[in-house]
Amino acid sequence: MNSTVISTQEDAGNRHTRLLDAQQAVNQILLGKDLQVRLAFCCLLARGHLLIEDVPGVGKTTLAHAVARVIGSDYQRIQFTSDLLPADILGVSIYKREKDIFEFHPGPIFSQVILADEVNRATPKTQSALLEGMAEGQVTIENETHPQPRPFILMATQNPLDLVGTFPLPDSQLDRFLLSFSLGYPDPAAERELLTSEDRSLMLSRTTTLLSPEDVAALQSDCEAVHVSDGLLDYIQALLRETRDERWFESGLSPRAGLALLRASRAHAFLENREFVTPEDVKTVFPGLARHRLNPTSGFSHSTEEQIHELLDQVPIP
Repeated sequence: MNSTVISTQEDAGNRHTRLLDAQQAVNQILLGKDLQVRLAFCCLLARGHLLIEDVPGVGKTTLAHAVARVIGSDYQRIQFTSDLLPADILGVSIYKREKDIFEFHPGPIFSQVILADEVNRATPKTQSALLEGMAEGQVTIENETHPQPRPFILMATQNPLDLVGTFPLPDSQLDRFLLSFSLGYPDPAAERELLTSEDRSLMLSRTTTLLSPEDVAALQSDCEAVHVSDGLLDYIQALLRETRDERWFESGLSPRAGLALLRASRAHAFLENREFVTPEDVKTVFPGLARHRLNPTSGFSHSTEEQIHELLDQVPIP
């Protein structure tokens, strides 16, 4: 075998090992949330974004900060409030008298890892300031386009919609989030360890960088090479068709959501160190992909997540 090929394979294997080490490092900080951490890394590998709906204090900020630390990326937290303006996120052009020019000062959206905290506290106009960056990896201000750094992942948190002072995210923006989940409260064993072990902020400050931004870009390319069989594509299409049946949901998953499901499934298979996607990969990521995109048909007493799991049970695996 060509020595260049062997070297390339060794580099890829080394990157993957460090990826798993990075995932484990985050697991040690965010105790008892292995699935959620894995889904967060799926988002990173699939060039997607993450939406977390939960109460304060369960580890949302810690998750975003820990991911940023282990991949050696810039991290910014944006606290969304009702008076937050688009310019507070995107940046502004300031006139420099001595140069007689307007100089652009980038906002926090030009970081690599962003936590958009309580995103549904802001007005729809401010929420929409995130849309171009999430969809295209660039921001246009005053007819000038500014590329964002790579890798770029937005982790947004939102309060339950029944709380006062919240503005629901529009469907067009919800669809830009690859996955969503709830962290929830820790189980008793994890909570006991949290109470008796070292403060998480101190652990974060000592967390070492295990991957570089260049490593992440290479891992994202490696992830795209994971094989998807025709039978697996049949299974994905069957799931998409089933969501479009009016007996389940008001409206089904779009073709864009289907592409997102394929990317997330590849990322999960890659994390499991497989060169091909299995139905189990699809079933693992499907609830996180569907929960923020689907609303049960009126008259159903089941929650969205219960409907999604029931649908998964109904569609046969090829």
